[in-house]
Amino acid sequence: MGLTAAVLAVDAGNSKTDVAVIAPDGTVLSTARGGGFRPPADGLDKAMAALGAPITEALHAAGTSKVAHVSACLANADLPVEEERLTEALASRAWSESVTVRNDTFAILRAGVEEPRGVAVVCGAGINCVGMRPDGRTARFPALGRFSGDWGGGWALAEEALYHAARAADGRGEPTALSTTLPAHYGVPDMPALIEALHLNRIPHLRRHEATPVLFATAAQGDPTARGVIDHQATEIVTMATVALTRLDLLTDETPVLLGGSVLAANHPLLTEGIRTRLSAAAPKAVPHVVTARPVLGAALLGLDDVEAPREAHDRLRAQYM
Repeated sequence: MGLTAAVLAVDAGNSKTDVAVIAPDGTVLSTARGGGFRPPADGLDKAMAALGAPITEALHAAGTSKVAHVSACLANADLPVEEERLTEALASRAWSESVTVRNDTFAILRAGVEEPRGVAVVCGAGINCVGMRPDGRTARFPALGRFSGDWGGGWALAEEALYHAARAADGRGEPTALSTTLPAHYGVPDMPALIEALHLNRIPHLRRHEATPVLFATAAQGDPTARGVIDHQATEIVTMATVALTRLDLLTDETPVLLGGSVLAANHPLLTEGIRTRLSAAAPKAVPHVVTARPVLGAALLGLDDVEAPREAHDRLRAQYM
């Protein structure tokens, strides 16, 4: 290739960015970490500047200024037009001879499989699902929120928990322990006080996500309403996975279904077992597996796929992330 480095792998989510520079034989030459990648919130120029900091750091540590190929798995690359825009932005930085941009869910998928074949569902702050085959066929969803048909993820679970707790407290809904466990978590006496504190920003908006672990803890104690929300999430995850398997003609083949993201990586028994039970009924050949490997591994493996690196390079790379 004429370059000391084959791949610059980038996994950039809303909260953090991981970068790795990979040699042609799969050796990790350097790594770096940066902040979140949020073009919709920060604007493309500011987001690219933030992305450039860990990339420059990793390239400098690897002793190079340019690689053969950039494999970037990015949050907010949800539509083809967004992938094209981000590809142009990365190519303009002259970090490489070629660039491939994918949604960051593909990094979770590739990190969990030995070949680019399978389906991944990511449930973190939001929810997304992708599938791929070695022939290049993919399946995916817009994953832009409720208006694009999505339900779930940490923020949605938090909102559901607060919704049911509020309705239980004022009599509009069924009783649920959430109406006491949530105020207790936030250090207020009851739901009216919690609602007021959230509305007036005495409890910052960013802390709303803390309702999600309270939801799981309350469900584990047997609360029917909390368990119902977890069941809904399990059903939605299995629905997305089954549709992706069907689109790729993999429903009748033994196929890995990778489960990633902070909510799924926490491996809550109610959610994990609910997914396994439903998936067994809907797609008996599917093999679910929780992925805990760092997604940048998946971005790097996809990069080695792109440059047609030998299998030994893939194996060497994976061994360094075990």
